[in-house]
Amino acid sequence: MTRTVTTGGALPALPDGDPYDVTVIGAGVVGTAIARELARYPLRTALVEASDDIGDGTSKANTAILHTGFDAVPGSLEARLVREGQQRLSAYAAETGIPVERVGALLVAWDAEQLAALPALLAKAEANGYRAARLLDAEEVAEREPHLGPGALGGLEVPDESVICPWTTPLAFATQAVRAGVHLHLNCPVRHIETGDAVHTLTTGRGPLRTRFLINAAGLHADEIDRMLGHDVFTVTPRRGQLIVFDKLARDLVRHILLPVPTAAGKGVLVAPTVFGNVLLGPTAEELDDRSATESTQEGIDLLREKGRRILPRLLDEEVTAVYAGLRAATGQEDYRIQEYPGLRYIVVGGIRSTGLTASMAIADHVTALLAGTGLDPGLPAEPEPLTMPGLGEAGQRPYLSAELIARDPAYGTVVCHCERVTAGEIRDALASTLPPRSVAGLARRTRAGNGRCQGFHCGAGLRTLIEGARP
Repeated sequence: MTRTVTTGGALPALPDGDPYDVTVIGAGVVGTAIARELARYPLRTALVEASDDIGDGTSKANTAILHTGFDAVPGSLEARLVREGQQRLSAYAAETGIPVERVGALLVAWDAEQLAALPALLAKAEANGYRAARLLDAEEVAEREPHLGPGALGGLEVPDESVICPWTTPLAFATQAVRAGVHLHLNCPVRHIETGDAVHTLTTGRGPLRTRFLINAAGLHADEIDRMLGHDVFTVTPRRGQLIVFDKLARDLVRHILLPVPTAAGKGVLVAPTVFGNVLLGPTAEELDDRSATESTQEGIDLLREKGRRILPRLLDEEVTAVYAGLRAATGQEDYRIQEYPGLRYIVVGGIRSTGLTASMAIADHVTALLAGTGLDPGLPAEPEPLTMPGLGEAGQRPYLSAELIARDPAYGTVVCHCERVTAGEIRDALASTLPPRSVAGLARRTRAGNGRCQGFHCGAGLRTLIEGARP
């Protein structure tokens, strides 16, 4: 199968001049999952992305939790898709080597009101089909988390909550999609859509693109794309989440994902381990107007430190590795906004918030089923070729630790990024991959290089040189 990834210039036309069968707008974790699912069928599919890389928006900056869906609204579409998605993504991660750690979660009650809310949360979990959660008293909470701050009155244990690599997941989806024949067009913002009787014509930053069916998975910009199709159903309000990443020496301070009792604004500030061996504190939940406001603020960091001091006091004594912020696509509605429009041959996939990573594969399956209802006969499915992703997780065996791998190829024993122990072999492989990075940030998401204590101070210049040398 011919692999097509374009990054600049005019969009190439299909050989016969016909339109694509389906085009997906947005190459975040949901858009790439949809593209991967469509790649199983004999369809001519395009995936267009405004950025120069996949997973470059909300998908790269989140808490990276693989949710059980225990606290979703029972009976909602989100509850079903998170439940199904957790099972599918867990299995997919095991097959492809995406790092996952089943650390479990504790919802900690710090006052009488929160303690009184825990039985209702347990009942909600059971209503969602999750029956492994259990209530804990103060002594049990302290036993499970000995470094927890004083004053915890009790908790709710959710043993199947996990942490996952948020970068490898969309990269795996997109890689399988492209290898199966999906055309990926980067640096391709959609600026206007004209809908005819049989074909949508997208005006993009790289010229026109014609497609019979259209799927809008544009994340923070899903409402803007929806309005290009003549709808005014929802508005995305960016919700900024700032987070602090603590050094790997802090990892022994926490055993679970430590969650607050949730509020209407979200799940609140948590403390969580990462698959990379760090500890996260965050996120904030700030309603904004600016869809590009991913900067951190002093007020946000001060708030997180205040919350963190209550949850895990010793964490505040540890070194900070990084601070970052992501934007979630809030719409003022708790459920997902997934809607098909058969007359337009169009599906909008909007309002996918913090659970989108977990639900991504189930969303893709759901959207593909909706496509049939809009008039598309996708044909018979076939399984994509197996895929093995680079092992970025700290719990697995990294290349620099594998004597057998280094004996076969000494490049895996040559450390380039000393903070994260990333080798020349891993960087070479990333630059020669199906979807090579085009920036130092893209390389960091594929290898961890530059993400450690010095934040690229030591290796950054060398990494930039390697990337520039790999460009055609």
